[in-house]
Amino acid sequence: MNRILFSFLLGGLALTATAQSGGISSEMLNRIRQAHPANVALTNALAGTAINQLALNPRNAEANDTYFSHKVPSKGITDQQSSGRCWLFTGLNVMRAAMIEKYGLGSFQFSQSYCFFYDQLEKANLFLQATIDLASKPMDDKTVEWLFKNPLSDGGTFCGVIDVVGKYGLVPDEIMPESYNANNTSRMASILSLKLREYGLTLREAAAKGEKNAALQKRKEEMLGTIYHILEICLGCPPQEFDYTLKDAAGKPISTKKYTPKSFYEEYVGKDLKNSYVMLMNDPTRPYHKTYTIDLDRHSYDGVQWTYLNLPVEEIKQMAIASIKDSTMMYFSCDVGKMLNSKTGVLSLKNYDYESLFGTNFPMNKADRIRTFASASSHAMTLMAVDLDENDKPKKWMVENSWGASSGHNGHLIMTDEWFDEYMFRLVVDKKYVPAATLKLMEQKPTVLPAWDPLFRNED
Repeated sequence: MNRILFSFLLGGLALTATAQSGGISSEMLNRIRQAHPANVALTNALAGTAINQLALNPRNAEANDTYFSHKVPSKGITDQQSSGRCWLFTGLNVMRAAMIEKYGLGSFQFSQSYCFFYDQLEKANLFLQATIDLASKPMDDKTVEWLFKNPLSDGGTFCGVIDVVGKYGLVPDEIMPESYNANNTSRMASILSLKLREYGLTLREAAAKGEKNAALQKRKEEMLGTIYHILEICLGCPPQEFDYTLKDAAGKPISTKKYTPKSFYEEYVGKDLKNSYVMLMNDPTRPYHKTYTIDLDRHSYDGVQWTYLNLPVEEIKQMAIASIKDSTMMYFSCDVGKMLNSKTGVLSLKNYDYESLFGTNFPMNKADRIRTFASASSHAMTLMAVDLDENDKPKKWMVENSWGASSGHNGHLIMTDEWFDEYMFRLVVDKKYVPAATLKLMEQKPTVLPAWDPLFRNED
């Protein structure tokens, strides 16, 4: 046998033996079987019962405490239904609460469909323009790969609210009401994503053949015309102007005027969103009191590249308390699926006793969970209440959710302060509640993180 071939085969055998040494042998399997004797009763119980039902702690008194010492008034619970638009509902709920309070309105809502229409159009343009910008890069470039994996989604963050509302304004819900595809976004999203991937390849091929930027921009505009057409069919036609009568809580007309979406926003909100808010973050895997920004972490190509200030959770709480005491709601995001009792609407570390059920503990802390992708920001809600003890320390918090009035605690979720520490990720707070020294930290040059960083994860 050829000596080189023989050596290669021997090396292959050595590699195989090494690989096999890490497998489960029959002897190891026997030891594994004997390590934890079977609990027949639990096995039988779980055969027809959900894990959370057996692990539920019925003696958790926190599930029955619904009193709050400080609460921002709200009227009407919104419902995002089968869509990932929590970020949009939350941002609009912050603004509608202020408008309801200022004008003494009833259960008023802004049109989520109107904002969502332009959000999807802007995201499509962001993808197409980024594809043009990166046309010289290979398909397996990390950023190009990320773009084609994520051409468009219905999820997002507060910077999307800033981008869309600042550029396109707002309209009342009755002017552009929810459609089926606004409430059930998955099929529309898959169709749009497929079309965008097709268009992305077309633009790359045209650029590779030497097509100039002006020609690529013309192609992109034609492509966006098709995207607009699909959105119009699915969501309806966004109004350019409309007549609207504003009514108070008793239904009495306050005023009737003709508006454009921009003039309606300027009259009833009129806030410079881009320069009024600070995005705070609690990520113990990174240094505190530093700023971070994420490449492509925006909803429109010419929009806000949001900067996050990473702070200890106790500092974030003080700003949240100041805002609630001043009757101002906030955009808040967390890992909502962890330890949630959906029947009571309570998020508590004591809700479920998995340790007793399975005979093992789960000791990872927040930093461990972030590093191992076990926890991340998954859902946005409107922070609107806190219960403080006699020393002004928070005991629990409450958010206005967007899962309908029948979910949780009358459409709200209540979280213990301990749960807040472990699973809160982002808070957007008005600058007037931020200490001057903290605002000064926002002036530092942020660390730029890649688009695929775990912090990019959108709220759904």
